[in-house]
Amino acid sequence: MREKIERNCAENGSMKDENRNVEEMLADEETTQDELQELKAWLFRENIRLATAAAELEEKQSKFAEEKERFQEEMKVLNRKMTNEQRRIKKDHQLVAEKLEIIKDGFQKLDMDRRRLDKEWARLTAEKEFMEEHGLYDGLPEVSVFYRGVKNPLTLKKRYKDLTKIFHPDNLAGDTEIIQKINREYENLKREFEKSKQA
Repeated sequence: MREKIERNCAENGSMKDENRNVEEMLADEETTQDELQELKAWLFRENIRLATAAAELEEKQSKFAEEKERFQEEMKVLNRKMTNEQRRIKKDHQLVAEKLEIIKDGFQKLDMDRRRLDKEWARLTAEKEFMEEHGLYDGLPEVSVFYRGVKNPLTLKKRYKDLTKIFHPDNLAGDTEIIQKINREYENLKREFEKSKQA
């Protein structure tokens, strides 16, 4: 009997047909008690199978819903991270652009300073050439400046010793030509003080 029902179901492929076959068998008076017991057992097993399948389906749906929810949460987290990363990249681009502007401004200022210094250098070179042509420039600073404010021989001697310590050729800032001029100026001033003392 069960094979009959299963065969009919397989042939027809429908639950309605299965229900109709079961109803026909129940309505058929020729159906024996054993067939009815077998039909009940089959219906019970089928009921359990359907309940189990429904439970599995419900469990799979529940798992699917959980996975869907977890996936949505992960997507939200990833979207937030992506948004934050995009903001950070945008800020970095702005910062780089600002730094480039600062560097461009710095180069422009350096270029202007270089041009200004070139002009100043050209002016000073022209002035030096003019002074050399007219004999006004000897290449060394005027030594009389070193002895400015000297009013007596004692101060002269002290200033001379200080200057020789600074401009002696063995020193780092030393220069032979300057020390010779300092010596000549010292001798001239010393003579002047001696003359004024004798007079």
